[in-house]
Amino acid sequence: MAVPKRKVSKARRDKRRSSVWKLEAPTLVACPKCGAYHLPHRACRKCGTYDGKTVLKVEEAK
Repeated sequence: MAVPKRKVSKARRDKRRSSVWKLEAPTLVACPKCGAYHLPHRACRKCGTYDGKTVLKVEEAK
């Protein structure tokens, strides 16, 4: 049977898993029209444009 000959210590196990928890910050790009930052390949929430075209109606803040 495929059984480990020796117990894997907690330190060795945790060293193997140490890089799994690290998160990456999301990439942000500046909108060419208004300069606001947004996620790439998504419409800008400030001005409502994507690829140079208006795709969302954005209400003015009162």
